[in-house]
Amino acid sequence: MSPDANKAIWRAIASLAITAVLGVGLMVLIPGSAYLWIKAFHIIAVIAWMAGMLYLPRLFVYHCAAEPGSVQSETFKVMERRLLRAIINPAMIAAWILGLWLAWRGGFAWAPWLLAKVALVIVMSGVHGMLARYVRDFAIDGNRHSHKYYRFINEIPTVLMIAIVLLAVLKPS
Repeated sequence: MSPDANKAIWRAIASLAITAVLGVGLMVLIPGSAYLWIKAFHIIAVIAWMAGMLYLPRLFVYHCAAEPGSVQSETFKVMERRLLRAIINPAMIAAWILGLWLAWRGGFAWAPWLLAKVALVIVMSGVHGMLARYVRDFAIDGNRHSHKYYRFINEIPTVLMIAIVLLAVLKPS
């Protein structure tokens, strides 16, 4: 396994540990309002995840115009890698962990609206994986897509986010 892969695994483990410690700490220190604190952190994690998911494809649009190997291209590579590893990946992990805890603790685990929401979040996670693949492709100057493709891809997280928020807020039966 490469050193970068090891670092990514340790970052994911650290994110999980921090989330778990915060969650347990909140439940022990302020048990009556722990649900609301977890919900707030879930919303914060989702906002960070979506901000990255909306920004990363925009970086790809501009990266397409940069000459491979140029200073500009190398700068985009650093920006894309840091955005993915420092913001998008940890935010997704936290959003999943906190969201699943909220569903279980809130008694919504088998609600039809939540099952639909989880299905859409799984699709969003797949889009996340696809964007991570594109970061790796750009890192080795192996991009195979045009700026128009990335402009289209940029809309997918937006549409999914709208549907997910509507399900979470309206809770249709």
